[in-house]
Amino acid sequence: MFSGTKSIDDRLKFNLEGLKTYFSENLKDFGNINSVVQFKGGQSNPTYKVSTQKKELVLRRKPPGKLLPSAHAVDREFRVISALENTDVPVPKTFGLCNDREVIGTEFYIMEYLDGAIYWDLLLEKLEPDDRRKIYVNKNKVISALHTVNFDDVGLSDYGKSGDYVARQVSRWTKQYIASETKNIESMNKLIEWLPKNIPANDQTSIVHGDFRLDNIVFSQNNVLGVLDWELSTLGHPIADFNYHCLNWRNLPELQDEKFCKRSGIPTEKEYLAMYCENTGNDISYDWDFYYIFNIFKLAGILQGIMGRVRDGTAASKHAEERSDQIVPLADAAWDLVKKNYL
Repeated sequence: MFSGTKSIDDRLKFNLEGLKTYFSENLKDFGNINSVVQFKGGQSNPTYKVSTQKKELVLRRKPPGKLLPSAHAVDREFRVISALENTDVPVPKTFGLCNDREVIGTEFYIMEYLDGAIYWDLLLEKLEPDDRRKIYVNKNKVISALHTVNFDDVGLSDYGKSGDYVARQVSRWTKQYIASETKNIESMNKLIEWLPKNIPANDQTSIVHGDFRLDNIVFSQNNVLGVLDWELSTLGHPIADFNYHCLNWRNLPELQDEKFCKRSGIPTEKEYLAMYCENTGNDISYDWDFYYIFNIFKLAGILQGIMGRVRDGTAASKHAEERSDQIVPLADAAWDLVKKNYL
């Protein structure tokens, strides 16, 4: 899970004695803590593997230092994962949320450790074609299941606002982009001006993950064990959420080649969209290109947020700074889509 572990970085160490006290008072059935190591991934919210006498667990916490408003909401992650536990959406079991910063230094929660595989290679080059197809089919089923969960029935009717999701997201990522800005990017400035004026009229509401990617999913024998990293989840627009998930087909030349897809076992974009429509009964053809523009803008905003944490010295991944090179090409690509389809 999270591509292996390592010793805890000095800047991400926390009060281990405080954690031991928390376990002795709240999770004593798991026994004493034997060791704590840091997962190599989880760069937004630092994530740790906690080994106790009886069970391996995961601790996910807010990063230390100055944080952007509304970011790193581990309490929301805990709430949505807990709410989805008895649905068709596979998630880790949760065991406790601690909002008391005095315990380890920041808010945190404890969840189940999923012993499975996380794939970072979108083309799954080390797997056989049949395995690749099963993985893509199964992750499509999971995001479809998420978008068809009745949020009222699972106690999430107040998890976000119904309607105007895209407008609220454009506003949110604009603010966070500006707060994290490290250099002037002309195409981002143009997108910030254009997007609020061109949001489609059609609106739908479901639970959305916000960052549903292959590397946020734990697999076992091609089946989904659990979906991770719910920091950006809310009530939102399912087409926007699914479209974000489909950015791979626009970003990777291989997935734009139907012959490659057929040979590799990976569905084409058209096939993958058809799967989703069949699974959900939802027509996702409305303003499909707009949602690509919106989501590329959002991705650029996410990466700029990571760069802001590099600037402030709170990023938890050594790869964070390397990803900064993607921000300008993403912004330019989104603006090119605007010019091609709307200007």
